Amino acid sequence: MEKGNRSVVKEFILSGLTDHPDLQIPLFVVFLLIYVMTLVGNGGMLLLIMTDPRLHTPMYFFLGNLSFCDLCYSSIISLKMLLDFLAESKRISYTACAAQIYLFIAFSDFECLLLAVMAYDRYAAICNPLLYTVTMSKQRCKQLVAGISAVGLLDSFILTYFTFQLSFCSSNVINHFCCDIPPVLALSCSDIRLSEIVMFASMCYIEVTSVVTVLLSYVYIFSTILGICSMEGRRKAFSTCTFHLTAVVIFYDTVLFMYFRPSSSYSMDTDKMASVFYMLVIPLLNPLIYSLRNTEVKDALRKAMNKLLTNS
Repeated sequence: MEKGNRSVVKEFILSGLTDHPDLQIPLFVVFLLIYVMTLVGNGGMLLLIMTDPRLHTPMYFFLGNLSFCDLCYSSIISLKMLLDFLAESKRISYTACAAQIYLFIAFSDFECLLLAVMAYDRYAAICNPLLYTVTMSKQRCKQLVAGISAVGLLDSFILTYFTFQLSFCSSNVINHFCCDIPPVLALSCSDIRLSEIVMFASMCYIEVTSVVTVLLSYVYIFSTILGICSMEGRRKAFSTCTFHLTAVVIFYDTVLFMYFRPSSSYSMDTDKMASVFYMLVIPLLNPLIYSLRNTEVKDALRKAMNKLLTNS
């Protein structure tokens, strides 16, 4: 069955979200709506930021990158998932499975680190407002995005390599609706301890770096806000952070639940539901979080709609 460390498996079969045939079409409709709303929300946010000069600031530059990231990693999972709801056999090639894991981890790392960068941006804006334009110059913003992109791509390559250098010589049925490292490792007939250590070390590095950056940024932010004499000033300063804090709590809590639980508490059904939220619902929620109470975004949207109606 084996040849060195290389697998004889040519393809995998995804078990899907459910094995009940009667639920396939209803679930297809539900997740198609989620995906379309994700495309509209994030695509609309990205378009607004690109076209409205008032949104050409560091905060919205990072938000535009967040919307692009959500569009990409939602598509990586959603398109295959939607096809599988209509297919009799949920097959995915060995190469496509590796590519899906690589791209998803890269964009997940990017979003995790980007939320930390956005926390630093809020720290610079509130704690050092006089130096903000220098600290968060266009060049600095581009360097930060390029840096976290490089980290995400490298981390994803390492994790994908350590996953797919293993041998798969028993079942090729992945008990999930997409390719993810834990259910793929469960199929290996090799010693997976090194791969698990690498995965845990990677997750710790990305998560700890991001969480510490966010916590330190907000410790300084809150201490600065409490030092503002004006109640209106406090409210305005705090309102600029609430959207980001909401996105941070939802994203990090889900990641911690997914990857930092004791192995004894793992349940594949629970993991699938958590993965749906992590992979598909969060990209839908982010544009809503940043637009529902954001006056600048609502004004830009109102202006764009009026311009569209006038031209038509």
